Amino acid sequence: MARIILLRHAHSIANESGILAGQLPGISLSKKGSQQAIDLVERIGKVSFDSIRMSPMQRCQETLAPWLESSNSNGLKKFILDEKLIEMNYGSWSGKKLNSLSKQPLWKMIQERPSKVEFPQGERMAAMQKRSVASIDEAVAEKSKGTHLFVSHGDVIKAMVASLLKMKLDHFQSLVIDPASITMLEYDGDSARLILFNDHLTRLEGSLSSARPKKMLLGGGAGAVGRKKR
Repeated sequence: MARIILLRHAHSIANESGILAGQLPGISLSKKGSQQAIDLVERIGKVSFDSIRMSPMQRCQETLAPWLESSNSNGLKKFILDEKLIEMNYGSWSGKKLNSLSKQPLWKMIQERPSKVEFPQGERMAAMQKRSVASIDEAVAEKSKGTHLFVSHGDVIKAMVASLLKMKLDHFQSLVIDPASITMLEYDGDSARLILFNDHLTRLEGSLSSARPKKMLLGGGAGAVGRKKR
């Protein structure tokens, strides 16, 4: 199975201001987000990714830049700025305050029936899910047992996780993906299992070094097994 690692961009100036940024240009990281990006150098560690696919939005590029510029990235085999991972196109809602948007009639449908939502002058949520999952399928087709990192946005990652776990898109609002959080799944192109979710503490390098389970396990699995001393 491939290891699929989903990283949401760090805290941005839009997050700080309570604005729905969407695909608007010029949205950089906040001071808090810049520190989160620096912390990711150690949190990710020396992982030899078979590929990194990243949304072209500025805040995503700033999030991973410290790691890419460090010696930890020396094992990286492939890097792509991938339009399929770009933020949702919120259309005329882009750039507006979330507390104002929450009073709009469409807001209730976004919470309860997102699969039916199309933003004014923007994108359908179902279309966003389809394009973003296509990025994962492309990576797995290239290397089915590889380790692939995807750097994207909150709603996009929620939609990807929902699809891989065979959740209905209408239930994706039950998922929470915080800035600079890491979510990891194992995926064979059909079925997936969740290893880390919305994680801010785990050192990814150490987590990936544990042995892969050879099959789906009853009883939840026993965790990594240490080698016996001789």
